[in-house]
Amino acid sequence: MPLPKKPRFFYGYWILAAAFLCVFIEMGCGFYAFSLFVKPLQADLGWGRGEIMAAFTMFILVEGMAAPFIGRLVDRYGVKGVITVGGLVTGLGFVLVSLTNNLWYFYLSYIVIGVGLVGIGTVPASAVVSNWFKKKRGLAIGIMSSGIGAGGLALAPFVGGYFIPNFGWRASYLALALLTWVVIIPLALLVMKTKPADMGLYPDGAEAPEAVNVTAVLPSAPDGLTLRMTLATSAFWLIAISFLLSNFGHVGVIQSQVPHLNDIGFPIATAATALGAVALGSAVGKFGFGWLCDRIPAKYACAIGLMLEMAGIIILIRVGPASPMAIVWLYAITIGLGVGNWLPTSSMLTSTNFGLANYGTIFGVVTLFIYIGTAIGPLMAGYMYDTMNTYHWAFIIFAALYVIAIPAILVLLRPKSL
Repeated sequence: MPLPKKPRFFYGYWILAAAFLCVFIEMGCGFYAFSLFVKPLQADLGWGRGEIMAAFTMFILVEGMAAPFIGRLVDRYGVKGVITVGGLVTGLGFVLVSLTNNLWYFYLSYIVIGVGLVGIGTVPASAVVSNWFKKKRGLAIGIMSSGIGAGGLALAPFVGGYFIPNFGWRASYLALALLTWVVIIPLALLVMKTKPADMGLYPDGAEAPEAVNVTAVLPSAPDGLTLRMTLATSAFWLIAISFLLSNFGHVGVIQSQVPHLNDIGFPIATAATALGAVALGSAVGKFGFGWLCDRIPAKYACAIGLMLEMAGIIILIRVGPASPMAIVWLYAITIGLGVGNWLPTSSMLTSTNFGLANYGTIFGVVTLFIYIGTAIGPLMAGYMYDTMNTYHWAFIIFAALYVIAIPAILVLLRPKSL
């Protein structure tokens, strides 16, 4: 039987571009945009910051709880239908939140947004990219992951510095709904293919399976462990603990950054631009950490990223009303570069330790732990602010968590059964 003819342009690059845009929308419209609405909602509807951040907690927890289910759907049925439905539901959620006038409706709207975003974001995107790339999987995951920072970089200054001040928060939510529908649904229907075999192709554009040589740094298996086997390993729990704690810390800081900088005297446009700088650092970091994971074990790349996150938080603690803008940018770039590690390293740690056969399901469970930390950190910061009228002590707690998170990832050993 003749081998399929190798196309001039590897289709996996289209997949990579589509996955990039999926996480661009997921994080730009969901994660990075949320904090921009905190003070407008507080001023217009009279809610406390802790009450508003509770919606962020619900939205992220829903994403986390749905992630294993979405991963299983991806493993069984592929990404096209999952991402299409996710895009439809996400846009509907943004329409609903634009109409909110009370807390319970606000919370319900963000639950809908959470259900939608998990269907378009990191779980299906990382699964499809992992299927299409092997030799340089780390770099491909890094490029895809940089869509997270790019989403924040593009949308945070625009939404927070221009759209909300000029058109209001309700119109801004409607704009996010329209953007989601216009970008995600055509990508899902016209571009996405779950595996190269769906088009008679092989990973990396190779002409035959034996042409794919995975480096010793990436000892992933084509079959891999089941979820039950994975949950019985110490490697899984060390990954889960490290990412839960580090996301608790860095997300708690990032989601509090805009109101905190504004509180201590920096203009809201400056605070929003600093959030964009975090996103820029994150985009560069994700590309860099993906590249690094092709050259050193992912756990060492992850530890470097966690150290940068911790350093960024410590710098922010030292920022005061009289601090020069250079210190704010130093904080933003440092923590942004560090935050860039989480998706490339968590994805690579999953594929290299547990294989690809059940990647979607296993990474969905890893994502659950990541999102638990992501959800609770900002909530704690919001309620500590309401109690103490400062974020200072919350930031100190966040920095201290890395004393556990960094050693946990460094002692990780690959399961012998893989």
